[in-house]
Amino acid sequence: MSMKNVEDLSELAVIGVDIGKDVFHLVGFDDVGTLVLRREVKRLALTATFEKMPRCVVGMDACLSAHFVSRTLRGLGFEPRIIPVIYVRPFIKGQKNDYNDAEAIAEAALRPNLRTVTEKSQDQLDLQALHRVRARLVSQRTATINQIRAFLIEQGITVRKGLHALKSSFLPILEERQDEISPRMRAILSGLYGDWLWLDERIETIAKEIEDISRTEENCDNVMTIPGIGPLISTAMVAAVGRGEVFDRGRDFAAWIGLIPRQYSTGGRTVLEPCSKRGSRYLRMLFVQAANVVLMRPHHWPGFSFGDWLAR
Repeated sequence: MSMKNVEDLSELAVIGVDIGKDVFHLVGFDDVGTLVLRREVKRLALTATFEKMPRCVVGMDACLSAHFVSRTLRGLGFEPRIIPVIYVRPFIKGQKNDYNDAEAIAEAALRPNLRTVTEKSQDQLDLQALHRVRARLVSQRTATINQIRAFLIEQGITVRKGLHALKSSFLPILEERQDEISPRMRAILSGLYGDWLWLDERIETIAKEIEDISRTEENCDNVMTIPGIGPLISTAMVAAVGRGEVFDRGRDFAAWIGLIPRQYSTGGRTVLEPCSKRGSRYLRMLFVQAANVVLMRPHHWPGFSFGDWLAR
């Protein structure tokens, strides 16, 4: 792309925005690919800066605050496009720096068949945050339980598998085996048990909130008619794709979350490898768990023909 007098914005056609924590880097081109904008903008001055620019396509990579920036620019009359980083990388020329990244984003934004990320509403981001907090708490709870088991084994005490088995036997163990467990270790274990109970309470509170949302969200109701899908998966889907207009069919959604084979074909020869595992690992995990539930309990959905087939 050629370069002329920078900051002549009258013919601006596309702007690439490299989003930073406090500073944004902007690079813009006109219709023929001539560089007309190269500017560094503070985050707080972003809205005021774009208000003075002609309305055009604005590309940005899919990163933290991209959806907020996209909604802000759309409100000003621009056409924002959130681009996955994997599709921006081939356009980077030379060394990696903020301006080169912004230039690559601008070039990628004008590709005719570019696959972009659907802009999320504030409600979707809130719901996504709930799921992420819950996932973190579940991970912390698992780590806490494993640590309790490990410390008990160090004292020569083993407990049966399962959360209920450990929870029901924990306090009796501390009472009945006082001679085997030192006072300091007993205090440590009691503290971990308190952490476990607190995590249980937090997870239950968030799960109830997610369930309440699923009852009031029409899209969640529609999705929950599918066997194996309940409030958790339905709200996670709505948080990720909204109404799902970007998908023409269910297969496209399955491909998007990586539940189809990876294709590696050449010379007319089609090769299908294991699942691609692209997209959201969290959504993919939930759907695999749902499939396992259906496989184990097909009789719970007598209205679906696959129930008898799976039960054989």
